[in-house]
Amino acid sequence: MEERGRTQVARIYDETAPSVVLIEADVTRPTQSPFGPQGGSGASTGSGFVYDDAGHIVTNAHVVDGAERISVSFGDNQPLEAEVTGALVATDLAVLKVDPAKVPAGAIPFADSSRLDVGDPVIAIGNPFGLERTATTGIISALQREIQAADGAIITDVVQTDAAINPGNSGGPLLDEEGRVIGVNTQIVTRGGGNEGIGFAVPSNTVEKVVDQIIATGSAELPFLGVGGPDLTSGVAEQAGLPASLRGGVIESVTPGSGAEDAGLQAGDVIVALDGEEVRDQADLSSAIVGHEVGEKVTVTIVRDGDRATIDATLGARPAP
Repeated sequence: MEERGRTQVARIYDETAPSVVLIEADVTRPTQSPFGPQGGSGASTGSGFVYDDAGHIVTNAHVVDGAERISVSFGDNQPLEAEVTGALVATDLAVLKVDPAKVPAGAIPFADSSRLDVGDPVIAIGNPFGLERTATTGIISALQREIQAADGAIITDVVQTDAAINPGNSGGPLLDEEGRVIGVNTQIVTRGGGNEGIGFAVPSNTVEKVVDQIIATGSAELPFLGVGGPDLTSGVAEQAGLPASLRGGVIESVTPGSGAEDAGLQAGDVIVALDGEEVRDQADLSSAIVGHEVGEKVTVTIVRDGDRATIDATLGARPAP
């Protein structure tokens, strides 16, 4: 990983670090963070990065939640005042706006998070404990993880990494070996309050979908089918009289008024495909749904009473938890 005597990590850092910012928010009410509860007043710090040439900055919603005043710093440059364009707490994403004429760096390109593999090298850049533009490296440890947002919503398709992430890294980019954004660092699992090798990032495909909506309208919503239940394992399949090799998402509950209810999906159905793409578990189903838009019609392939059938359903907006 070297180029003309310099490591690839060093090259990527030089290209992308100028676009990573320190965010400082004056918080005047209690907020909840994945790193623990925040006090009733004081300063919240985190990270963010340049999204486009119009002055939009991406960060975590919990970094700016409850903030009365927000500043964005590009290294040694004078801090810029920032306004919140919008946020979607259910994905822990927020978009800030600063004067584009004063932004000294360009946007960081995005990669397709659906094409990631476990073991791929990654770089995290952020401001842990206020230490500006700190780079750490690691690999993708797992894919399709699920974590809980501050409002109780489940964030799907999350990227797990062992790159060191600490308080202050929140909202910073997780990059691939080409310097492209593959996720926004958001949470860690820790017993002592610091990095223990288990960090999570909201995947880039979700980030782009949510951020583009926020920029266009000031808000965002996620598609929702309206079913819940466990994975179909071999044991569950045998108990239900189904082939032990069958995999899918079992419908245990159907949300009243949802697209699933309107389409006639029922408890006991097993979803095995969405728009022709195989669904082997609930993570597959969640990933497939997020790839669509609110109001879009999808074809759901199910197994009901041992028979395969297809049902058309219209996706609604995910309700608040």
